Amino acid sequence: QVQLVESGGGLVQPGGSLRLSCAASGSFWSINDMAWYRQAPGLQRELVARITRGGGTVYADSVKGRFIISRDNAKNTVYLQMNSLKPEDTAVYYCNAEIRVYAWSSGSEVYWGQGTQATISS
Repeated sequence: QVQLVESGGGLVQPGGSLRLSCAASGSFWSINDMAWYRQAPGLQRELVARITRGGGTVYADSVKGRFIISRDNAKNTVYLQMNSLKPEDTAVYYCNAEIRVYAWSSGSEVYWGQGTQATISS
């Protein structure tokens, strides 16, 4: 069974930094795109950043220049370095991955982590 396990959330003051990690475990063939989403209270879940297997990245305008997404394919792990944090970055952050479970699979399945809370407050 494939699982995504996140870590690294917490409470930090405005202007501070957090680093989130998400590791995929279980039995699968390969991982395609990986991404981070976030959901603040009362709002819809939104894409924060996405990274392809080859390292191509896309960022939400609200985090460009402050957040960096990266991945370690050997460890099946994606990271989100969050710098210059603002109160409006407060949300539950979810890891997302497109995983090809079997070598003969025609496509990928989407998996989600359980979420990790990041709170930016003085």
